[in-house]
Amino acid sequence: MLPTLRPSTGSPIVRAIVSRYGRLLVSSLLLFVAVITVLFVLLELAPGNPIQSLVGDVPISPAFEAQITAAYGLDKPLWERYFIYLGNVFTGNLGFSFGTNEPVLELILGRAGNTLALAVPSFVISTTLGIVLGSIAARTRRRWLDSTISGVAVGLFSVPNFWLGMMLIMVFSLTLGWLPTQGKAPYGQEGIALQYMVLPIITMATSELAYKTRIMRASMIESLSQDFIDTARSKGVSSQRVLWRHAMPNALLPMVTISGYSLGFILAGSVLVERVFGWPGMGLLFIDAIGRQDNQVVLGVVIVLTVTIIIVNILTDVVYGIVDPRLRSQLVRRSTTTRKIEVPA
Repeated sequence: MLPTLRPSTGSPIVRAIVSRYGRLLVSSLLLFVAVITVLFVLLELAPGNPIQSLVGDVPISPAFEAQITAAYGLDKPLWERYFIYLGNVFTGNLGFSFGTNEPVLELILGRAGNTLALAVPSFVISTTLGIVLGSIAARTRRRWLDSTISGVAVGLFSVPNFWLGMMLIMVFSLTLGWLPTQGKAPYGQEGIALQYMVLPIITMATSELAYKTRIMRASMIESLSQDFIDTARSKGVSSQRVLWRHAMPNALLPMVTISGYSLGFILAGSVLVERVFGWPGMGLLFIDAIGRQDNQVVLGVVIVLTVTIIIVNILTDVVYGIVDPRLRSQLVRRSTTTRKIEVPA
């Protein structure tokens, strides 16, 4: 009797997606725990006394110091405090600030909107202009326009964003008087004024724009050298149509990954930019917390940024899997298992 064949159950593409992104979620969780562990230990080993920073330069009695230490749980062993804090993090409790005694999560969420007000426009501007300028440079390869765009991109990528911010303040604020130097709105006014956003956004977007321009140029050059481009040209398709309708979709695939990662770099770089411009976001909160040794706030800001970057990277991987047909076919091939063979007894 011939053996009977029974196909394996479940959709192959669903099994492949679960396998791929399941591993990605596990690795992201391990990375998250590792970041918390390393930063927690480093802050504990840092010199200084957070209790003395809390009360200032005023001398305090040993009894009062012991009381505050017990109130914040600093009298417990390091390992016990670590596991208590780790458990609190996974329940959404980031502790209380040593300086203001406010919940850390509320402090961060109160500043997150200001940071996103700079990060999102910087991301959109750097990505859009990076795609356009990179495509133009690739289209005019080995000409003066390509050399100019590539040279300026390399130069801007090498400039530290805090130095660029100070130079912009010197030129457009102190010398020309066109734009304000610090804050997010005139004194006594609520909300965010547009003129206060210009210089910080330019500072945050510049290095990412330069990097994305270089990446897009290289990707477009590779796309223009493919066989299907030669086929389109042989059929009499115009150069502009070849560039924007045929080469562009293929060249944009690397930009999906690069753009996702760049949002993390923009958020991380906002720490220095907000300090330079006195912008009241998470970055300035982070710098101030380091100065007064408010470890709970420092840990909280890093945790929120880490979670945001991990989520953005996961979404980037998902989007790349959607837009790249090669990855979809690869998932299907990997998920196609051999059929189970039932051999009669």
